[in-house]
Amino acid sequence: MDDVVEHPSSALVAPGRLTIRGTTALAGVIGWPVAHSRSPLLHNFWLARYGIDGAYVPLPVAPGAFDVAVHGLRAAGFRGANVTIPHKEAAFAIADRLHRSAVRSGSVNTLVFAQDGTIEAHSTDGDGFVASLEAKGVDVARGPVLLLGAGGAARAVAASLLDRGMAVSVANRTTARAVALAEALSGDGSVPVSVIDWADWTDRLPGHALLVNTTSLGMHGGPGDVFTPDLSRAPDDMVVSDIVYVPRMTPLLTAAVARGLRVVDGTGMLLHQARLGFKCWFGVDPEVDADIQALFDADLAR
Repeated sequence: MDDVVEHPSSALVAPGRLTIRGTTALAGVIGWPVAHSRSPLLHNFWLARYGIDGAYVPLPVAPGAFDVAVHGLRAAGFRGANVTIPHKEAAFAIADRLHRSAVRSGSVNTLVFAQDGTIEAHSTDGDGFVASLEAKGVDVARGPVLLLGAGGAARAVAASLLDRGMAVSVANRTTARAVALAEALSGDGSVPVSVIDWADWTDRLPGHALLVNTTSLGMHGGPGDVFTPDLSRAPDDMVVSDIVYVPRMTPLLTAAVARGLRVVDGTGMLLHQARLGFKCWFGVDPEVDADIQALFDADLAR
């Protein structure tokens, strides 16, 4: 992947069984806890599909041990790793180089260990989200976009949409966070990000072509308050997306379908952000198709 800036023989021998050799390319996901991650399921499926001598493993790393673990993995010959909670900030700090995606989103979820011993940091969430829309035939250049939320995922999604020339408005339950996000993304000369008061976002639906929820509202086990969005004022051709994928049909998407609107659920973003990391480590751009979607759906249903 480009746009980087400086910063302080198959291993599959049987279904579900891997042979790891001295030549096996290794990557994994670092988190605490990490047992719940579905990334190993996805990456090992692709490794088997493409006959790559590789393995992707969960890497439970306790808080405070991140730097030691990352340098150890790099020294041991790993190609890189995904990074999840609680190590996002540490991943940003440890990088020798930040890809533009990490600079723009202010976050890191993918580390690539270069052959020269340096560490390159990427954020694949935003581009993964855009790829999930494109895979469903959504014209991401239509715009403008109304984004719900102002956390790390919101910034990554907004940055990728802005980089494609789309106008973005942000509404968040805490207005100050929305303002901070808008200022962070508008500070480099990009198209300004507008802020909409949370109480008014449903009234501001007209004039927007895409509505994206990046909050945890509607997520299984998430906020206790019931999220019952009123989409009566949404344009008839609006596309509605939700990055939450448990449940697949969130309250927002359910309301959108009832309104007759086109929807894109959150599984696509997860699959496509994984695809981008896989390409960095293993040199193959894997296909996100019905087979891996079915594998993922079956795991969700367990």
